[in-house]
This record gives sequence, C-alpha cells and structure tokens, in this order.
Amino acid sequence: MNRNILMKNYRLALYLGLALASPAAFAQKKDTLKTDKEKPEKTESSSKKAKKIEDLVKKGTYKKGLFNTIQVKTDVYFEIPDSLMGRQFLVVNKLSQVPMQVNEAGLNKGMNYENKVISFYRDTVAKKVWVKTVVPRVSSPENDAITRSVKDNFSESVIEVFDIEAQNNDSTSVAIKVNKIFDGNQKSFNDVLANVGLGGSVKSNLSYIEKVKTFPQNLVVKSQLTTSVNEGGVDLPVTLGVTTNLVLLAKTPMQPRIADSRVGFFSEKHWTFNDRQQKMDEQQFITRWRLEPKDEDKEKYLRGELVEPKKPIVYYIDPATPIQWREKIIAGVYDWQAAFEKAGFKNAVIAKMPDDKDEDFDIDDVRYSVITYAASPKANAMGPSVVDPRSGEIIESDIIWWHNVMTSLQEWMRIQTGPVDAKARGNVFSDEHMGEAIRFVSSHEVGHTFGLKHNMGASFAFPVESLRSKEFTDKMGGTAPSIMDYARYNYVAQPGDGVTAITPKIGVYDKYAIEWGYRWYPDEISEKKALRNLIEKHQDDPMYFYGEQQNYLETIDPRSQSEDLGDDAMKAGEYGMKNLKIVVDNLLKWTYDDGKAYTDAGKLYLGAIGQWDLYTGHVMANVGGIYLNNTVFGSDKKAYEAVPAETQKRAVDYLIRNAVNLPEWLFFNPITEKTYPVKNSPMGPFEQTPYTLARGMQYGNIYSLFMDDRLLRMLENELKHEVSGSKEEIYTVENLFDQIRGAIFNKKGKLTILEKMTQKNYVDALIVSVNKLFEKTAVKALKVDNNLNIPTICNFHGEEENLRNINYSSMKRVSEVTTYKRAELQKVLNLLYKTEYKGDEASRAHYADLIIRIKEALNK
Repeated sequence: MNRNILMKNYRLALYLGLALASPAAFAQKKDTLKTDKEKPEKTESSSKKAKKIEDLVKKGTYKKGLFNTIQVKTDVYFEIPDSLMGRQFLVVNKLSQVPMQVNEAGLNKGMNYENKVISFYRDTVAKKVWVKTVVPRVSSPENDAITRSVKDNFSESVIEVFDIEAQNNDSTSVAIKVNKIFDGNQKSFNDVLANVGLGGSVKSNLSYIEKVKTFPQNLVVKSQLTTSVNEGGVDLPVTLGVTTNLVLLAKTPMQPRIADSRVGFFSEKHWTFNDRQQKMDEQQFITRWRLEPKDEDKEKYLRGELVEPKKPIVYYIDPATPIQWREKIIAGVYDWQAAFEKAGFKNAVIAKMPDDKDEDFDIDDVRYSVITYAASPKANAMGPSVVDPRSGEIIESDIIWWHNVMTSLQEWMRIQTGPVDAKARGNVFSDEHMGEAIRFVSSHEVGHTFGLKHNMGASFAFPVESLRSKEFTDKMGGTAPSIMDYARYNYVAQPGDGVTAITPKIGVYDKYAIEWGYRWYPDEISEKKALRNLIEKHQDDPMYFYGEQQNYLETIDPRSQSEDLGDDAMKAGEYGMKNLKIVVDNLLKWTYDDGKAYTDAGKLYLGAIGQWDLYTGHVMANVGGIYLNNTVFGSDKKAYEAVPAETQKRAVDYLIRNAVNLPEWLFFNPITEKTYPVKNSPMGPFEQTPYTLARGMQYGNIYSLFMDDRLLRMLENELKHEVSGSKEEIYTVENLFDQIRGAIFNKKGKLTILEKMTQKNYVDALIVSVNKLFEKTAVKALKVDNNLNIPTICNFHGEEENLRNINYSSMKRVSEVTTYKRAELQKVLNLLYKTEYKGDEASRAHYADLIIRIKEALNK
C-alpha cells in the first residue's frame, strides 16, 4: 500500500481517537460524532431485548456438544459459551463426495485440502462475535519483555464476523447464525474451490448445509457446494460434498520434539523468542502422535518394561474396501507393532473395521483415522495427517487408497520379479499374491502417518550381491533397511538364485526412527541427551543412514534415489537389464489373452522401457555426483564428498553400453510386430513408434548427461583439488567428453541409422544447451518428455518435503561450462572434417549436415 495513503488513514484514525481501538469502539465513536439530528430514532426492533436461546430451541432441533447446535428449518446456529471464547480451534476441511469431472482430475473423497487455526471473540458493545485466525508458529516465555513485541508483531487477523442472534438467561453463552460460512456464501472457513484448483465461485442457490453433528471436542458440518467448470465452451455443473471439522485444541500443546536432519520426520517450522537470545531461534518440530504411558505405568516404562500407551493410535478401514483386501491392509498397520515395541509401547497401533452399530461413525470426522478407499482411475496411495501446528502433534491421519493402485503394483511385480517368480507373470494375480503387495503399500503409507518421511538412502546399505543371497534376504526380510524408501521389488536377484524374500518390509531403520520419534522421556533434559546418544550410537552404521528425497531431475547424491537397489547402481543395473531381457522375450506370452487386443501388452512393454530408463537414471546420478552427509559439530564426516573417479568412469561405461548405444532387443524386437509401446492418455491409448521413442529417450539421456549443473559440480570438485594440491584422482569434464565422444564417433565410413541418430543427438544436445545459456529471456531448463507412463506411489502432507536445495547454477554464463561445450563441438567438427568424404552417400550427407550445424552454432 502507498505510504501516503497509510499516513492519511492513520491521521484520520488519530483524529477520531481510534488508532488502537477495536471494531466495536470504532462503531461506538462514530455514533458520538453524529449530531442529534443525525441520530436515528429508537425503533421497536432496536430497543427490544435480545432474543433468548430458549426461544430458538423451541422452534428447532437442539444438540449438545462442543458448541450446542440449534437447527431451525434450514438455519443453523452455534451456541458458543464464554468459556470457549478466545480458545484456539483447528478448522479441518475435507472432500466427502466428488463427481466424475473432479475424480478424473485426481481429487477424491477423504482428501484434506485446507486447515487453519481460529479463535472466537465476543464483542458486547457491537453485539457481535469476531473470528480471527493466526499462524501459531511463534512463541516466547510469558513473563519476558519481548513477549509484548511478539504479540504485536505476530497478531491475529479477522476473517469473519457474526451478529449475536440470542443469548442464554445468564448471558454466559451466545448464539450465532452460521449458514453463510458453510453454504458457500463466504470463503472464510472453507474456500474449497481455490484450494482444489477449480477456482470460480460457489453458486449459493444450488448449495446447502446437509448435516450438522456436535461432539464434546469437535463439531462436524457437511455441505453440498455447487459450481460449474467450462469444458469445450460448455458449462458443466460440479457439486462437491465437503466436510468441515471444528476441533478444540488443548490449552497446553504437546511437548514438541526438535527435528534432527539425520532422522527423517516431517516437521512444522517454529520461531522462538526470549529475552536472553542474541538471535531468534528457528526450530523444526517433528510431526508425531501424542504417545505416552499411563500415569500408573510410567515407572515400569522407565525400567524398560513394555506398557500400553494412554491412548493408542487407531485406524479404521473404510467399509467401502473390497473384502478380500481388508485383512491385508490391517496387517500392514500391525506390521508396525514391533517398531513401537522398540520405543517401549505394546499394542500402540490398532486397525479395525468400524462398528456397524455406531451411528456417529463418519469417515470425515477427525475423531477417526481412516484408510479411505477411493473408486478412481488414479493409481496411487497417500498418507496425509492433520497436525496441531503449535507442537507438531498429529491429531488424525487419513490414508487415501485409490482402487487402481493395483495396476501399478502388478506392473512393478511383473517387470521386476517376473523372471524369478512365476506368480508374477499372469494378467491376473491371485488374491494372496496381490494381497501381499497391498500389505506392503499399507505399511509404507501408514509409516507416513506416523510422521516418517521417505528415506531414499536406505537401500544403499545393502551390497548389490547380497540381494542375490537367499540367506541374506531371508534374514533382512526386504529390499532395504527401510520400507520408507522407494526400494520396490528385488530386480537384482536372478533366476536360479533361490531368493524368495523380494518384497519391501519394515526394517532396521524404521524401528530406529520410531524409537527416536516416540520413546517417552520424563523431562526435556533427559530427552535431549537420550535422543542425541541414540543417533550417535548408530551414525557410522549404513543401516541407519537417512538419505533425503531429491528431485529426480536434479539428483545430486546418487545414494538417495527413488526405485533403486543396492550400493552400486552399475552392478544393480546390469543384473536388472538381464532380468528385463527375460521380461521382453516373454512379454507376449505373459500377456496372452485369447481374442483380446494387444493394448495391455503394449502398456506393459512401455513399462519395461520405463524400467530401463530408471536404471539409466540411477547410474547417471553418479556422474558429477556428490555424497551429501548430514553433519553436525562434533562429527568427523565431510558434508560434501565427490563420487570417486573410478565410480564415475564405470557409470559412464555403463551408459555407453546401455543408454548411448541403445539396446536393440528392447526397442526393435518381435513385440513391435503386434503392438507398439502404449501410453494411457486422456484421449485414450497412445501408441508410440519404437524409432520415435528411442530417439527421444536417447536425446533426453545425452542432454541430461551434459546438464550444466552436473558439469559445474565436476568443475567445482576439480577446483577444490587444484586449490588444495591434492593428488587424488578425479573425474573431470574433459574425461567425460573424451569418453562419450570416443564411443559415438569411433566409426568411420558407412553408418547405420542408429549410429547417425546417436551422433545427431549428441551434437544437437550440445548446441541447444549452449544456446540456452545466452537466451535473452529467462526460460526453464529443458525437460525432455519421453512420454513414459512409469507408475509411482507418493505421499501427500499438504506441503513440500523440504527437499535439500544446493545452488550450483548461479552465473552459468560466465562459468567454464560453455567453454567446454563449445570446445567439444570444435573437437567433433575436426573429426567430421576427417570423415566427411568417407562412407556411402547417406553417411556423407549426414557428415555434411553435422558440419553445417556445428559451424552455424560456432558462428563459423
């Protein structure tokens, strides 16, 4: 806002004597400024006494609870006692019903789309109730001087106001009419359209309050809100069923636990001020349930005996869940019992079907944590939580389980385990086999609802060769030390190895993380000491390593990747490729369905190509990779360690064999006589020719290999060694170009179509990346769309996972990156000059074309 306007308004407020006045005082002051002539005459309506709540009750339905509710025909009133004025409530909004248009967009029942903390304030002068909201992430000691400043600089904001419609006999509670905040007229409590991305406004004449329920600690309002969306010039009606929960927060928040970067928990940001500071203390509170022993069991607990928690964590299974999957989902919850026993609690988690006779049970009621089953074409699952932002306490968790997640599970198992497991080859799995996969996903998503983040570094703890050992895999019981990794199925094990433990399971890290997050301590001092000791006890053991999730397009630490297995991506990739060839050789046989089209075979074929691309990405991350260690003072670890030179060289060797030189058995094989790779799209199945797909994917890999950030990391590592005088071998940008160029331009004379394609992709990737550094307008980095439909399962927590950000990209135009890329183009040009007159006519035309392209790029 303009400063002059601010000052003008401020002077006006001073004139009225209102600079620090309340809205009620402002209204009162305006009345005193009126002349007698301007004062309104008293009318019957303005002079009569306020209505009594008892009179409203006589006209409608009265229910007692957190707020007593009164419903008079279509009007809804809340009776708010003075004792709850000023208390903090959490508003939790969820989707309850969705039409097809929204379902197709990936929005489904059970999704929590908006939360906020509010308080109600009674204004006796204006006869109103004001509603204010605050972001409660700041605190200070009550008696410190700075607390006055904290209150003024982190104040509440008004979001709504209600007229007081009635009051009880002794004026200790008032009634307000709340229709406008639930029927779509106002967005203050529930802005569903903005939060789900539909935009627009609610059509209030087509919207209404459906049901109101009140309980001792929360209140539930269900509404039907209607809008319209325009598709192809036609307005389509969209009615969303929404549920708003109003939850009373505890006067004293749970004692928070401070996050540590060496253990992966979701967290809530918090700022702490006090008089003794020399700077503000910024903390992260981990999100976790309030799990504590009963008062009579605390001594037993501290002696090391297992005790039951005062309040266990209970999950209800959506009655809409198909019967054959219920027990497997429940088993996935109970798999965590052993982890909580490590934290000192027995029977800490419970999973069950709701009682059919419980009329109050409601999936959208925050008193119940529910694994909600969504009928949807979406193939996913997620585990969000409702959190008290003051402390990180998880109040309720809801897992959204999309029906079509089974399509992803089936594809993973067929492609990753089909060669070693006959049960994973058919078009339809047995209920038992699919059920075990469902159990794994249940365990993973439930882990998120305990506050656990993905640990993408866990799988690096297992030596690749050990994944081929029946003894090792039987002992470890999974593919990684953590089920919170995306270490899917064991694609390393080969036929004949005898490995049968090929499914992810809860592991050593998971039990350790739950102990760190949930073990109860009697005071902050003992807690802080014990938690630090627990981490330091295991900090050098790779089984307890936490590797943060990274953006797959910008992976820096190759140890922490999605979908990878083992401590050596090159070895794992080679074993994976052997198994993948078996899948491709048998793909038509495994998908045979008499009289049916080949569409499903084409989709599985695309999945196999996607698996090859995953292996390529896992290996490529080693080139220019940096090991990112979570270090603290007192640790002798280096925070940043370049991937060893020999490892990077082996990675490039792998890429040359399996990505730069495309595997012909994958792209050009008998399958293509029956079907091309098929991708799902909104317009239906989308067929992709092998040559087109191969060309695009090869280009994307070459471009990614020479991305500026990767080369800058290599240059920085070279600079460190140059400055320090280290004699340690390093892998340089020149080494990278020499190795790749030597493989691509090693043939003189007649070239095949694929060889010409590879050379063109190499040259074009360099030209495009150089040109992008000198574009006048800011543009996003090139992202090559390879048109793959690779299934993933992800979690959702309402905000990003706080991915680690490290800047390697600043001022790229003046870095050595462009110099190296242009020098490489010149080296290729010199090679082409030597071969331009060799080979057949098509090859000579190809050489001439590349020479022209490079000369234009270099302005020659």
